[in-house]
Amino acid sequence: MYVVSWEERRVEEALREICQRRGKKLVQWTITSGLGGNIGARDPIAALDQVLSAPDQSVFLLKDFHPFMTDHVVIRKLRDLVYALKTSYKTLILLSPMLKLPVELEKEITVVDYQLPTVTDLDRLLEGIIQSVRGNSQVDVRLTNDQREQVLKAASGLTSNEAENVFAKSLVEKRCFDIDIILGEKEQIIRKSGILEYYRASEAFNDVGGMDLLKDWMNQRTASFSGKAKAYGLPEPKGILLLGVQGCGKSLTAKAIASLWRLPLLRLDVGRIFAGIVGSSEENMRKAIATAESVAPCLLWIDELEKGFSGTQSSGISDGGTTSRVFGTFLSWMQDKKAPVFVIATSNDVSALPPELMRKGRFDEIFFVDLPALPERKEIFTIHLRKRGREVSNHDVDLLARKAIGFSGAEIEQVVVSAMYTSFHDGARVLTDSDMLEVIKVSVPLSRTMREGIAELRYWATDRARPVASGEAEDLDMDYTDDDTA
Repeated sequence: MYVVSWEERRVEEALREICQRRGKKLVQWTITSGLGGNIGARDPIAALDQVLSAPDQSVFLLKDFHPFMTDHVVIRKLRDLVYALKTSYKTLILLSPMLKLPVELEKEITVVDYQLPTVTDLDRLLEGIIQSVRGNSQVDVRLTNDQREQVLKAASGLTSNEAENVFAKSLVEKRCFDIDIILGEKEQIIRKSGILEYYRASEAFNDVGGMDLLKDWMNQRTASFSGKAKAYGLPEPKGILLLGVQGCGKSLTAKAIASLWRLPLLRLDVGRIFAGIVGSSEENMRKAIATAESVAPCLLWIDELEKGFSGTQSSGISDGGTTSRVFGTFLSWMQDKKAPVFVIATSNDVSALPPELMRKGRFDEIFFVDLPALPERKEIFTIHLRKRGREVSNHDVDLLARKAIGFSGAEIEQVVVSAMYTSFHDGARVLTDSDMLEVIKVSVPLSRTMREGIAELRYWATDRARPVASGEAEDLDMDYTDDDTA
């Protein structure tokens, strides 16, 4: 057998328990200590010779044997052992964190992926730590049922050693079990992968202006990864696709959802997936998916999806089918994934998206993010004025919002920032509405520059996607400078 796992201790404990039940002896080998402590058997060939001559009723555990699996002599010796072991009561187990299997042994070895600790395993580990420090008055280890579930959910995807270390770290630094510290351990796992980026939850849903329908949809699913939801019979949500105008808050929304749900946010940069070596791109996609699943429950954010997977139709001609194969791997995973990984994909150009991506079953819902309507613009102005320490009551937010017809959320933010530059340059005086109105007057919003494209996108979304807000944005043909029209 070939067991793939980082957790030597857990595998050893499981094997020792099995051997005790079956009356067998567990013998371990490492390159440093040899077979069963016999220094003379540190050489892999010598170790395999001892396995061959050892008595029955033995289980041999060879740790980190994979570097020797390229040696033709070792491969031949293992193949010879296969026939000898079949006629005995001995078992040979190779344990390694990576799978490295020569072609000659593919039909002879059974590969076992040793799963990460379950919630039950983590709960047992957490209880052990709680009992060990219960008499310490300097730490607070009291947890309600909901808090305990949140801690275990945050620790899901960690190895037992990682979970034990981060629980201890949390008690040392915060004197309690802190969710943010536990999630920070997952950040280390993501960094080591080299493909995914970890985003700390820094944006609250209150920082997102408007989008009341999307907020309601997300709030209803806040507890969707809990045991209570599972017991109720609810499936875990798969993901959403946010289509819409540039600068209207799609990326901000992804970050806000991570804050609302208290889950790690991982950003998949599709550009990192495609590597120069043939076959590496497909492997990178599988690695990214495996990494996301290992830290689940989590959010997987794919920004500007159409750019990452553009050219799938012509992939057979342009890149030998690499893009098409990578995209196919991603689609299959989205359809069949069992791990609680919620996908948030954003796109500005719906015409560039492959039709197979849009069908139900891959995303729970497709939302259209339009330009903010008047009430939403008022809310966005309020958010950015308050964020920069300005007293909102000193400004006529109604007037500013009426004048900013056709401005996206990002453009409204720039109105406030640009006006503050003006007031700061003018002796750091108080920011006035006149400063912001002047910026609005001279600015050319994207809705005017790309009027035809946005109108076409709006028309497409009329009956093909759900709106994120209940209000309706104004007609793009409105006069932006006419007070009466505003």
